[in-house]
Amino acid sequence: MGAGVIKSGGGNGRGRRRRSGAKPMSEINVTPFVDVMLVLLIIFMVSAPLLTVGVPVELPKTAASPLAGESEEPLTVTVTAEGAILIQTTETPRAELIGKLRAIAAERASDRVFLRADGAVPYEQVMQVMGALNAGGFSNIGLVTDTGGPRLDGRDDG
Repeated sequence: MGAGVIKSGGGNGRGRRRRSGAKPMSEINVTPFVDVMLVLLIIFMVSAPLLTVGVPVELPKTAASPLAGESEEPLTVTVTAEGAILIQTTETPRAELIGKLRAIAAERASDRVFLRADGAVPYEQVMQVMGALNAGGFSNIGLVTDTGGPRLDGRDDG
C-alpha cells in the first residue's frame, strides 16, 4: 500500500516557485484490504464445519426436530459401539466419568450436554451414562440422533 505524491498548483508553473508543492497523499487504498478480508471469509467458511466434534458413531434415526443452538460450545459425550465413553474427543474410563463431569460443570455456565450413542449400544448403557451426566451436574441432556427416521404415525421419511 504505497503512498503517492500529489503535486499542487496548475500547469502554468506559478505553483512551483512557492514552497515545495508536493504533499503526501492521505487516501487509503482499500482494494487490497477487501481482497484479504474476502479470502479470510472464505477460509473461515470452509474450515468452520470441520471444527465440530467428529467421533464416528452410527446414530439412530428419529423424526424429532433439532434443538436450538446457544453461544457456548456444547459439551458432547459420546458412547461408541464398543462401549467406550468420550467427552468431546477424549476417551474417559467409566470410573472417572462423574469426577470429570463435575469438574467440567464447575467451569461451564450452561448445564446443557449432548449425548451421542451408537445405535448398537444397549439401552441400559445409555441410561447409565445419562445417570452419570445427571450426577456430574448436567440436568439439560439432549440426545443426538439423525433425522429422517420412522414416525409413529406409520409413515417412513427415510
